[in-house]
Amino acid sequence: MPSVDNNAPTPSGPERTLEGWPDWSILVVDDEQGMLNFLVKTLAPRCRFVMSATSAEDGAEWLRGHRVDLVVLDISLPGKSGVEWLKELREQGYSGEVILITAFADLDTAIEALRAGASDFILKPFRVPQILNAIKQCHERARLRRENFVLRRTVAHAPMNRAALVGESPALRALRASLERVAAVDSTVLLQGESGTGKELVARELHARSARAGGPFVPVNCAAMSPEFIESELFGHAKGAFAGATRARDGLFHYAQGGTLFLDEVAELPLPIQATLLRALEDLKIRPVGSEQLVPVNLRIVAATNRELSAEVAAGRFRKDLYFRLQVVELTLPPLREHKEDIPALVAHFMAQLAPALGADPLSISGEEMAFLQQYGWPGNVRELRNLIERSLILGSLNVSALYPGTPQALPEGRPIDLHSLEKMHILSVLDSVHGDKTRAAQLLGVSRRTLERRVAEWGQA
Repeated sequence: MPSVDNNAPTPSGPERTLEGWPDWSILVVDDEQGMLNFLVKTLAPRCRFVMSATSAEDGAEWLRGHRVDLVVLDISLPGKSGVEWLKELREQGYSGEVILITAFADLDTAIEALRAGASDFILKPFRVPQILNAIKQCHERARLRRENFVLRRTVAHAPMNRAALVGESPALRALRASLERVAAVDSTVLLQGESGTGKELVARELHARSARAGGPFVPVNCAAMSPEFIESELFGHAKGAFAGATRARDGLFHYAQGGTLFLDEVAELPLPIQATLLRALEDLKIRPVGSEQLVPVNLRIVAATNRELSAEVAAGRFRKDLYFRLQVVELTLPPLREHKEDIPALVAHFMAQLAPALGADPLSISGEEMAFLQQYGWPGNVRELRNLIERSLILGSLNVSALYPGTPQALPEGRPIDLHSLEKMHILSVLDSVHGDKTRAAQLLGVSRRTLERRVAEWGQA
């Protein structure tokens, strides 16, 4: 049976040579008791805990219920060899680092070990600095791999609206005050609000103000993932778990370890995945698809939706127990029409942000034009305002008739405006400009296609 040694004294000052490494857990597998004792004594003071086993079978038993960051594995073991077990581990989805050690090695053995998925290969006997240096290199590779993944995903999913919290209206001040309180705790947060209100920005603010700010922020658009592969994307999969799974892969829960996982459009998750997500949140463990291994997770969940989840629960489209689990803290983001006094500040912010990126000069907004902006209904909220400023910078002016065909040339201050008619005119003109392409029109308006179709249907338009 595997044994654990996590009671050894923890060194301080210069003795702790591997900065950041003490959070790792390590499994040492070797049938030679002297080598096993040497490795445990060397590693236990320098990491979170060390497990030891004398065979691949005992090591596999431990891994079935525990997350291990690194395996130090002897090649020559009773029964199953280290290389054979390593191949099985990789096929089952284990993605941690593995250092193979042996007293009998040749070039062919080294090549076989590396092809099996070993991170490093060390020949016995070795000194303490050799094994520590090998582990340090493994730690650095794992850190870079994780950071590169998170960086690529952050760039690819960077929110278009970076100014949802610009403004000093009572609604924005109340939201900022709530963020300060919620960020101080580690509870699950549910963000509700219409499309374009800035839910992802609020999630990023929560992360940045929390104790997890040093960890990754991993955004997930649940509506954009294929239903067949959502479970694999979230929890990872083992090699051969399904057709096309030619290698094991970590899921987004793994890459969000120590940080925040943002589940946007969480109401779009299929009911079976909702059950799996609930289990993960309750147990703080995930099981990669096709794997028997339960992997502990340490992260914060922030979920968001533009639907009323209580109504989705009543309609049977969302699990009540998952709703209550996500709703530990609930924040509702106000639509732009409820804090129009922030529009001048938002316009100024978007001008300053977008003009340099587009190589354009900031536009001067007249009082008449600002009156129009503050009277319009903004169905696409802050995202729609941002899109309007971007188009205006490209066109060179905020000429209302140029942007919205059919709108009067001038909008004198004090002139009554039928806001519903103006909104309808705006939306239909955008649809006309893209020849009825509702997907493209929704993008330009900053709303979801479903919202656009609902508005158009209300007006009896095809």
